[in-house]
Parts: sequence; structure tokens; C-alpha cells
Amino acid sequence: MNHLLLLTAACLLALLSTVGASLPYPILPPLFASGVANGLNVFMGLPPKLLFGIALTVNPLGLLIGATLLGPLSDRYGRRPMLLATAFGAAAGHALTAFALVLESYPLFVLARFATGLLEGNGSICRALIAEKFTGAERARGLSLVNGAFHLGWLVGPLLAGLTLGFGIVVPFAAAIGALVLAGVLAALALPREPASAETTSVWHVARHRHALNLLRHAEPRTLFFIQLAGFCGVAAFYEFYPLWLVEVGQYDAARIALINMAMCGIMTAASVVAGRYAGGDSLRRAGWFAWGIALAVGCVAVGNLWMGLAAITLFGIPNAFFNATVQPWAAERFAAHGQGAVMGLMSTTFCLATIVMALVGSVLVLIDTRLVLAVGAASSIWAGWRLHGWRRELAPALGIH
Repeated sequence: MNHLLLLTAACLLALLSTVGASLPYPILPPLFASGVANGLNVFMGLPPKLLFGIALTVNPLGLLIGATLLGPLSDRYGRRPMLLATAFGAAAGHALTAFALVLESYPLFVLARFATGLLEGNGSICRALIAEKFTGAERARGLSLVNGAFHLGWLVGPLLAGLTLGFGIVVPFAAAIGALVLAGVLAALALPREPASAETTSVWHVARHRHALNLLRHAEPRTLFFIQLAGFCGVAAFYEFYPLWLVEVGQYDAARIALINMAMCGIMTAASVVAGRYAGGDSLRRAGWFAWGIALAVGCVAVGNLWMGLAAITLFGIPNAFFNATVQPWAAERFAAHGQGAVMGLMSTTFCLATIVMALVGSVLVLIDTRLVLAVGAASSIWAGWRLHGWRRELAPALGIH
């Protein structure tokens, strides 16, 4: 397979998978924060905001498990069969999600979101395809384009939800199912069949002994993990709670949340495409500055009025895109010996874990003030930037930098 076809397939798979994952984000805040009682927001008499936080948590919990396992499993069983299984399985998960919303069954909804997240943790497989087939500047540009496709999915999914929700709550999920089925068909057509592995290890053995978190046994991957976890906590606080902030501060509905998300993701997608051309050089120093840029954007939402917050939300994607485009190629190069599926799996796992942490912390802090969640996220990203600069000084002799 030539590199252009491989890159096109990986980008399309990333885009279509993320469309399904991002659909519920503009749908959920009005269901839980509008003040209108329904079967979802009155479950067991718990506060609607707490139910909202739990609903946010279960999907990234599934993503966390999927990201930890799917990358290493694809190292063992091949990228193509794993992408096929996850795409079609996630489509089934979205069908179950739509059914739960029609029934207004909170337990079924939570179960469906968890199962869907488990199967949508396949981003590490797409990135591993690029990381192992490309090198140098081509790898940086390829990973940046895949990141851009993921970001574009976060634009298309919420926009699709906002534009189709008026036709019925099932319609956006039907579109997601179609997109994921299409992703599976594309994987079947575009990716070559891989030779059978000579290994005889079982799925259980791979899950136990090769999951991405095994990289934490090594000092440098462990350091990067904790730095990224802090930085991604800022990103997760933003992603999860800026829609609720818009509902509370600006009384935004699902359609207007989708429009703001469209602007943010459009800028972030464009920034991802550009960022890949400037990767390399003093990567850790640049990543530290980009982490501080993320903190600035999240902090402006936390302390600003509606218009300052809207500007920060829209521009947030620029430092976020450059941060990922800087760190991912550096990690792929430095930790390649551990297997690209495991390396990219660890990075995806880190983001998912940050999403879970902030959903849990946020579900409590939001009972006090939504802005407090965003402030905690901004402080976390500030620490990540400071630690990146410190780590760079520690590694300077080995990296040949001054």
C-alpha cells in the first residue's frame, strides 16, 4: 500500500469514528440542565448535574479501557481486523444509546455509552498505522493530519446533532451508525490483509501483559504520562464543561452549542494541518509553551464574561493542536522500541484517564460552580507546561540541546 492511500484511509477512519463519539455532547447538557424533568435527569432522585457528570464519565471510562488494550492488541492481531471489529461494534453501541434515550432509561444509557466508548478507543490503532509506516517529517505530518481528522469529527458530530435533533432524538444516532458502518467498509477496502501472526498468545495474555500501561515501568514514558495527564486534565475540563458553561451563562441550546463547537473544531482542524509542518526541533520546550496556551484559553473561560469565553472557546484549538503535533512524533521516535501500538495506546489512555478524572472531580465541583472546574483544569495545564520545561533541562545532555 502506498503512503498516500494509507494516510487517506487512516484519516477517514479517524474522522468517521469520532463523528459517532462526539454526537451526544450538545445533546446531553439541555437534557440534564434545562430544568425540565425526564426519565434521565430524575434517576433515583439524584441531582441532575451529578447524573450529567456520571453520564460524561462512563464513555471515557470505556475509551480508557479500549485505548489501553486496542493498540497492543492490534500489534498482535493486526490493524485491519481490529479496526473492522471496533467500527461495526461501535455502530451497535450507538443503536443501543438511541434506544435508551427513547426509553428514557438512565441505566441503559450509561451501559450503552460505556460499551460504545470501549470500542471507540481505536484512535491508537489509526495513529499506530502512521507511526510505524512513516518516519521523520513525514511521520509528524501524517500524525498531524490524523489528529486533524479526529478534530474534524468533533466538529461534524455535534454539528450533525444540532442540525438533526429537531427531527427526533434517534436521527443523530442513526447518522452516527451510518458513519461507523461506512468506516468499517472503508477499512475493509483500503487496508491490506496482513499475514497471520506466528504468535500463539491469547487475547487474555496480550491484555494482561502487553497493555499500554506496561510502558509505565520505564522511567521516561512514565514521566511523559504524568505530564500529559496534567495537561490533558485542562483539555478535558474544557471539553466536558464548556457546553454546560454556555447553558448557564448564555442560555445556549443544543443548536447554538453545536455552532460554537463547529467554529472551535474548524480552527483546531486547520491548526493541526499547519502544525505538522513545524514539528521537530526543541520539542519539549515548544510543548511547554503550548501547554501554557491551553491553560490561558481554559482560564479565560473560567474567569471571563460570555464574550471573552466565546473567544477563548473558539481559539482553544490552536494551542491544543500544536501541543499534540509536537508531543506525538517526539514520543513515537523516542519510544519506538516498545511498539507503536503500545506507545499511541498509552497517549490515548492518558487522555481518557484525564477525561475520567475531570468528569469525576467536575461532577462534585460543578455543584458549587461550573467555573471552578475550568479553573482547576487551567491550573493543571499550567503545571504541565512548567514540568515540560523542567524535564527538558534534565534531558538536555541526552537530547543534545542547550
